[in-house]
Amino acid sequence: MSLNYSGGFAETVGELADYEKAGLDVVFVPEAYSYDAVSQLGYVAAKTERLQLASGIMQLYTRTPTLVAMTAAGLDYVSGGRFNLGIGVSGPQVIEGWHGVAYDAPIGRTRETIEICRAVWRRERLVHDGRHYQIPLPAGRGTGLGKALKLINHPVRDRIPIFVAAVGPKNTAMAAELAEGWQPIFYFPEKAASIWGAAVAEGKARRDPSLPPLDVIAQAPIAIGDDVADLVELYRPMLALYVGGMGARGQNFYTKLASDYGYPSEAAAIQDAYLAGRKDEAAALVPRSLLEGISMIGPRSHVAERLAALRESGVTTVNVQPMASSHAERVRLIEQVKEMAAG
Repeated sequence: MSLNYSGGFAETVGELADYEKAGLDVVFVPEAYSYDAVSQLGYVAAKTERLQLASGIMQLYTRTPTLVAMTAAGLDYVSGGRFNLGIGVSGPQVIEGWHGVAYDAPIGRTRETIEICRAVWRRERLVHDGRHYQIPLPAGRGTGLGKALKLINHPVRDRIPIFVAAVGPKNTAMAAELAEGWQPIFYFPEKAASIWGAAVAEGKARRDPSLPPLDVIAQAPIAIGDDVADLVELYRPMLALYVGGMGARGQNFYTKLASDYGYPSEAAAIQDAYLAGRKDEAAALVPRSLLEGISMIGPRSHVAERLAALRESGVTTVNVQPMASSHAERVRLIEQVKEMAAG
């Protein structure tokens, strides 16, 4: 599950021991334009024993590829080999608007970052002559004193798993080719093949046999009960934010995704309302069927069907967002979905 610390970070991390006992396997720590993920991941590493940790996601434009590799190796070290490097390029709204860095060549930069990370973890003397990164920096672009170096420490692992967040077909194909895991967003299992199937197949066809099978990580809010169906409504503001406001008109990945899912007019209307400042109207325009398609909310039998649909579509890891009013109820949700997954 993703770490949600609206009630307090230290308190939430303290509760992770209960989620561990309930069967939680991985906790993702987000970054966006809030606190950085790295400092929090170090704290979580110190407070847990079995849980796998993952950045969800660490933004590439904000760090050099070598620093990404060093950070991942450091987190893997302090966690005893439990870290997974979740990376992504975010979008121009955040990268240019918050970090002041040009949002260019997202696919090429991701590919080169993966290559550099793995070379660092293998403790090779780092020499990389790519289109976007040149290491050491060539003469004429600096002092000319750059020297090829290798990581001083021996990493806990020379192959830290990399999860790539991707939505577009080219980025998805690249993730399926190079990464240990692929993280789509707003995953609708019945429609996933028509959106991403060809790209995933293309990437897998070029996949190195030394890599493990692709881990497909889908996120979904979860609630189980006979009277919980309307909890899906709580997801409206988030979907409206992404579909309506996470990008400019004509340059919003999530508007296109909603359109490709079969909601072109609704996606356009959500964006129009959101960009005009009518956020409540935008949320109200999100189709209920879309909310239900990307969720696991309802009676146990319904949630079991949604879990089966995810599995049938190729999902291997479910990143759940437990929706309940108390910690004990959220822990029970983890126990129940773990039981269903095992069954």
